[in-house]
Amino acid sequence: MPKNSKVTQREHSSEHVTESVADLLAHEEPVDYKRSVLNVTGETWDKQKEGEEELDAENRPAWNSKLQYILAQIGYAVGLGNVWRFPYLCQKNGGGAYLVPYLVLLIIIGLPLFFLELAVGQRIRRGSIGVWNYICPRLGGIGYASCLVCFFVGLYYNVIIGWSIFYFFKSFQYPLPWSECPIVKNGSVAIVETECERSSATTYFWYRETLDISNSISESGGLNWKMTLCLLVAWSLVGLAMIKGIQSSGKVMYFSSLFPYVVLVCFLVRGLLLRGAVDGIMHMFTPKLDKMLDPQVWREAATQVFFALGLGFGGVIAFSSYNKQDNNCHFDATLVSFINFFTSVLATLVVFAVLGFKANIMNEKCVVENAEKILGYLNTNVLSHDLIPPHVNFSHLTAKDYNEMYRVIMTVKEGHFKELGLDACLLEDELNKSVQGTGLAFIAFTEAMTHFPASPFWSVMFFLMLINLGLGSMIGTMSGITTPIIDTFKVRKEVFTVGCCIFAFLVGLIFVQRSGNYFVTMFDDYSATLPLTVVVILENIAVAWIYGTKKFMQELTEMLGFRPYQFYYYTWKYVSPICMAVLMTASIIQLGVSPPGYSAWIREEAAEKFLFYPTWAMAILISLIILASLPLPLVFILRQFHLVSDGSNALSVTYKKGRMMKDISNLEDNDETRFILSKVPSETPSPMPTHRSYLGPGSNSPMEMSSAPNGRYGSGYLLASTPE
Repeated sequence: MPKNSKVTQREHSSEHVTESVADLLAHEEPVDYKRSVLNVTGETWDKQKEGEEELDAENRPAWNSKLQYILAQIGYAVGLGNVWRFPYLCQKNGGGAYLVPYLVLLIIIGLPLFFLELAVGQRIRRGSIGVWNYICPRLGGIGYASCLVCFFVGLYYNVIIGWSIFYFFKSFQYPLPWSECPIVKNGSVAIVETECERSSATTYFWYRETLDISNSISESGGLNWKMTLCLLVAWSLVGLAMIKGIQSSGKVMYFSSLFPYVVLVCFLVRGLLLRGAVDGIMHMFTPKLDKMLDPQVWREAATQVFFALGLGFGGVIAFSSYNKQDNNCHFDATLVSFINFFTSVLATLVVFAVLGFKANIMNEKCVVENAEKILGYLNTNVLSHDLIPPHVNFSHLTAKDYNEMYRVIMTVKEGHFKELGLDACLLEDELNKSVQGTGLAFIAFTEAMTHFPASPFWSVMFFLMLINLGLGSMIGTMSGITTPIIDTFKVRKEVFTVGCCIFAFLVGLIFVQRSGNYFVTMFDDYSATLPLTVVVILENIAVAWIYGTKKFMQELTEMLGFRPYQFYYYTWKYVSPICMAVLMTASIIQLGVSPPGYSAWIREEAAEKFLFYPTWAMAILISLIILASLPLPLVFILRQFHLVSDGSNALSVTYKKGRMMKDISNLEDNDETRFILSKVPSETPSPMPTHRSYLGPGSNSPMEMSSAPNGRYGSGYLLASTPE
């Protein structure tokens, strides 16, 4: 600072400093703004540190376009759950009636909380760790918990992408390898593989050819080398997409976000042309209104809304942190939320059009098999020919004719009917067979595609779609890890990304052993649900009750240029926390009521069987929940009792290109204002213009901090919204 500056003169004067910072600056001589530092800590100017701060604040990566950002958020939100979870829940919970609770909860829980995460990420321009350290340092564990949950989810989610990669490459052959049971030679006799014959070709291919699954989680069986290679390919794809941050992942999103819609539309058009597709869609959307009164339906709808938007993972915050501060994140939140909903509906139409076709195929097969049984009984005089209606033609037997014949035989042979072993062969029964997850994608859907003309083409398209859906979600999930860690610890982006992928691959080998599918089920059921619910509740409380809803609304008004609807004020402050607390309670009760277990494939029986987790697996399960939740109380205790510094008890002000940025030093809580402004803060007018900088909770002016307790200003990051 120049020797003749007024600030320097006052350093050697005994007079009280009464001018505001604005007055001081108004009389200062022009200096290099990059090196002009009002340092209230007495520290010398550090060129390297100053350069790092400026680079961090002003050269943060940004999206190339608004479209790229929207596609990234859509790619993250729209994932495998939209294709194989939502249709199952819709069928299970009342068909079309399920859409009502889902939409209601999307509006009162999903949209407000999604908007909240977009807003804090865009405003503070940090990953989840930096955002929650800033808003409430004592709840800074939220960011670390989000990173851990992202890591757990990424571990098994990429395994599913690996499975899809395996099926993708297997689809380049005709006929498809899962269309028929394999033939094995027993000496000179060729017979159908017993396990396949007792189940189905697609089921056998999934459990035996793909997973080579063991009979229980206790039987490791060693690594499945085919799945290990596919997992390596999956992590390589994720690493290549993430290695340059949003510069690389943003370009990937153009394809990975849009391609699934192309495939879904193609499948819908093709599906609607299939025989029986309308039966499936009608069954899907026939509302069962009584289901709307079932609390379980609302609980499952809330859980689906919660996970469909990726709340609590940190990916939403990470993506929005690369936005400009004047971006309309309210529009983004509304757009992405409803695109996500309509994608789920589109996927449901596709799934049930195809499953309706499959149900018709399976029903016809049932009719043929049972008609052969009846012919056998007629030829052996077990049944009389008089029981067969005269218009029935066994060479062209329809489902309607069979059902009529079935009812007659059941009425006449009432006492001995069960001994005949005849099935009703009702289309409704086939449509009611609920399938979800891997059962839908790798068994039911693949079986339906074997009956498509040009089935390899459709199989390639379907599994390429799954790979892209998974990749879009994985990029968002990994961003929930890399962005906050890179922001907080300043590690090299490329090195950390590669190291993270390698480490995750090595840990993920547990999922590609022969019992790996059971670990995927465990992680899917227990590693994220409860910890993420707690995380989102604390996010909501941190903003609405600790930071202050009114203050947050004012910040949004300054950032967006308009005041958000009052609807958000009440949902953030009351509705969402209550609903999330109810959801968390219901989830805990559900965990207590439903004993932890998994569906094991028993090779000898060629059937699934529900088994309870052994003691050691229960220990892993409980450890997952505790480990994901541990940062929350740990960080709170450490900062509450000042065992670690939250970096919030000091302030230095730096002027750079018209921006004011808050940094951290070592002043006491009540000293900053008096040192900078005057002996008595209340005597000094506010130096800042009407359009104020973004400050920590409880501040009334940018420099007015005398009443702020320790720990209020988080990680010390501030980016004013004044234009450059």
